[in-house]
Amino acid sequence: MQINVGNPDRIIRIAVGAILILLALTGVIGVWGWIGIVPLLTGIFRFCPAYTLLGMNTCNVGSTDQSSTR
Repeated sequence: MQINVGNPDRIIRIAVGAILILLALTGVIGVWGWIGIVPLLTGIFRFCPAYTLLGMNTCNVGSTDQSSTR
């Protein structure tokens, strides 16, 4: 699995996902808030299947392979 989510994109996804889940837990936005799981997981794993289908990549050119990130 190739990394295709860069750091700025990753931070936004994790923040939005966490906020949506928190709002769902508190009952502010209801069940639809659980959709926040999707951006949260794509931010954590740094992989977005939709980006793969669309041929997009927001990470740096040299860091597309997971084995080379650490």
